[in-house]
Amino acid sequence: MRMLSRLLAGALAAVLALPADAEQWPSRGLRILTGTPPGGSPDFVSRLLAEKLGDRLGQPVLVEHSASTGVAAWNAVAKSPPDGYLLTMLTGAFSARAAVAKSLPYDPIRDFAFVSLVSGYPMVVATAPNSPINSFADLIANTQIVQDLLGGRLDIMIETGTIAFAQINGGTLRGLAVSSRKRFALEPDIPAIAETLPGFEVMSWLGLAAPGGTSRAIVDRLNWEVREILKLPDIRDKLAIVGNIPMPSTPEQMHDHIEQDAARWSRIVDLKGIEKY
Repeated sequence: MRMLSRLLAGALAAVLALPADAEQWPSRGLRILTGTPPGGSPDFVSRLLAEKLGDRLGQPVLVEHSASTGVAAWNAVAKSPPDGYLLTMLTGAFSARAAVAKSLPYDPIRDFAFVSLVSGYPMVVATAPNSPINSFADLIANTQIVQDLLGGRLDIMIETGTIAFAQINGGTLRGLAVSSRKRFALEPDIPAIAETLPGFEVMSWLGLAAPGGTSRAIVDRLNWEVREILKLPDIRDKLAIVGNIPMPSTPEQMHDHIEQDAARWSRIVDLKGIEKY
């Protein structure tokens, strides 16, 4: 009976400690580590989120660009203490990398505590204004154009809307198509690839994560704050300007999204015989 009482007391103390973690956190500033260079969607969205998170949490939230990118940066976060003070902005490349890598220094599921998806965005297919490629249909239907592309005599660019839309609107690029199922609302003159290839849709995404083992109380607090921030009209407007669509989720939904995304890329890797590296 005495042993049972001790076990029950220990269990009660553990349960009561969970809310205390959330109440005491954060007692200092947070960092969001990105594994991408400044200037793209991950950088812009991280800074947008950090400003609002800092206001709501009462502590500064800084965005840092790792000297390492991609896998090395994500590994640094995966190996960090799970105390809720270091976060990372994952991108669609996170799940794609899981599909093409021979091995990874971290487990893309178990070594991260997923907080919430933040936004989704299409890729943009573009070319030079003086290019003979006038549409996405030209790109795939004209044998000579395909040969010129393969021969390096013509160039196309596949880039995020954050970078491409500004150049298209500035006249330095011609937008051929977006990879979303429908045309992007703020750029209605750029067709969707699905108008030429029905059913085609490839959306990249951004999502906030912490090291695996982070207290669920902290994860839930962060999730709540992110979801509330993404409801704000000014945030939604700023995301739209750079081609992002708010995509809040539960931690479980983010987990499932990453698993499904990685599985889709794995099928493509197998189908096309792409060599892993």
